[in-house]
Amino acid sequence: MKIDIPKISPELTSRDFHDIFYEEDPILEMCKIIDSAFENEAVDRVRLYNAVIKNCKFTNTDFSNIDMTDVCFENCDLSNVNLSHSSVHRVEFINSKLIGVNLEESSLGNVKFENSILNLAGFGNSKLEKVIFKEASLNSTDFFDCKLKKVEFQTCNLNGANFDQTSLKGIDISSSTFDTLTVSIESLKGCKVSSYQAIKFATLMGLIIKV
Repeated sequence: MKIDIPKISPELTSRDFHDIFYEEDPILEMCKIIDSAFENEAVDRVRLYNAVIKNCKFTNTDFSNIDMTDVCFENCDLSNVNLSHSSVHRVEFINSKLIGVNLEESSLGNVKFENSILNLAGFGNSKLEKVIFKEASLNSTDFFDCKLKKVEFQTCNLNGANFDQTSLKGIDISSSTFDTLTVSIESLKGCKVSSYQAIKFATLMGLIIKV
């Protein structure tokens, strides 16, 4: 599946999140933010467009209602960041840490999480369309009551992930690994799995497989 990559201008100005901390209408665009720390803060309804964010730390910061378009995060720490009720489009998270990140009730389109850690992340009640998780750790990640359309899990760790009330029809998890998964039989209809995973699901359902 091809997704639209961030459209980022070659002409970017150096900025910092502290620049918008006291602004009534916080917006950062056409910028690069490098080697910055903005932790344990709260800024509501930030608009972030056309930006490169590299080697930055945002742990425990509240960015709820953020609007992000055409942004690339690389080597960033967004652990326990609140991104709930957000709009995230044409955004990449590369080699980043998003442990416990809150993306509940959000809209994600053309988003890639690559070589990133999303253990204990929350996507509950969100809509994900054209989203790629590539070589990502999704241990105990919560996808409760999500709408998934054209979502790929490429060589991911899905152990303990929760897909309760989320249909996996058309979703391919065959290259990913897990020991346990929270998902209903109804939600699994149309999901693409490996033969090994099919046996594991059968075992989790209580079937006794005779060889």
